[in-house]
Amino acid sequence: MIRVAVNGLIKRFDETAVLKSVHLEIEPGELFFLLGPSGCGKTTLLRSLAGFVEPSAGKIFFGEEDVTRLEAHKRNAGMVFQSYALWPHMTVAENVAFGLQQRKIPRSEIRSRVAEALESVRMEDYAKRRPSQLSGGQQQRVALARALVIRPRCLLLDEPLSNLDAKLRMEMRSEIRRVCKEFKLTTIYVTHDQKEALSIADRMAVMDRGEVLQVGTPVEVYKRPRTRFVCDFIGESNFFEATVLRTGGGLVAVETPMGELTGIPGDPDAKFIDGQKVIVSIRPECIRLDRFPADENSFSGRIGESVYYGEIAQYLFASDKGPSLRVFELNPRHLNRGSDTVFHANVEPDDVIVLTH
Repeated sequence: MIRVAVNGLIKRFDETAVLKSVHLEIEPGELFFLLGPSGCGKTTLLRSLAGFVEPSAGKIFFGEEDVTRLEAHKRNAGMVFQSYALWPHMTVAENVAFGLQQRKIPRSEIRSRVAEALESVRMEDYAKRRPSQLSGGQQQRVALARALVIRPRCLLLDEPLSNLDAKLRMEMRSEIRRVCKEFKLTTIYVTHDQKEALSIADRMAVMDRGEVLQVGTPVEVYKRPRTRFVCDFIGESNFFEATVLRTGGGLVAVETPMGELTGIPGDPDAKFIDGQKVIVSIRPECIRLDRFPADENSFSGRIGESVYYGEIAQYLFASDKGPSLRVFELNPRHLNRGSDTVFHANVEPDDVIVLTH
């Protein structure tokens, strides 16, 4: 296990800055995600770590070693590509062995290490097949085995599941986490899929326009987004403008179109003053519809459009004094209620996130 550090990394293509002074520290053995929309710089950052892109400025460390200018093949980093990049004319075993052959490893050791790598990804029974005889999920396992067999210092994954169907993606998520933890590998994983990151990451960095906006555990990023962009990118939310009334005890009271609400800062370092214009975020699953109002953070309205998904229903809740809000209800109880039925939307203060931008 090694620590990976990125210090002030900048990458320019002509006059365009794709990475803007990126700072990150990935702990030994950590499964760390780089997450963001297309064009945010996450793949350029990963390819810089791999040695395929030379930074314009800044440094990259694997442990105590400065690898910023080190050739890719000397970094001993395992790379898994989105396209799998398997040789079609080689068998599964030959594909996995290729990197070891390039390193002039003795044949007997190659055989044992290939067998070990295939067993780790549960593909030992497919060693003699060719990639065309495998499913997409099986090809991805072979690509993972090929990266593991060289015993890398760290593992780099570039949207490895994007070519799989939804069911296979879910299966492979847990498999990738299992393998990374079994091998105690420091792993950096690029994706634009929020569910993928939330389900298996130890920590994640949300990026936009070449900058890291927030780093934290999945729970921290989802429950305490520091900006509207992070909140909107990770999951769904209701946003509306508000005005700060007062602060105290770690809470912020705001005046909203639905009345006064009490919430918490998304950014713990943010400073609020009375009269300040802010943005409030409430996630749809945090709104509880009841027949009676709560003591605080309660506003009335009626259910409009609804969509039933079995375990969950999605409502458009028309509040009496403000905008319509999306509400998610687990184990739905309020379906097919008449539009004249008045409900109270109740929200805990911890679920009302006050954002400065």
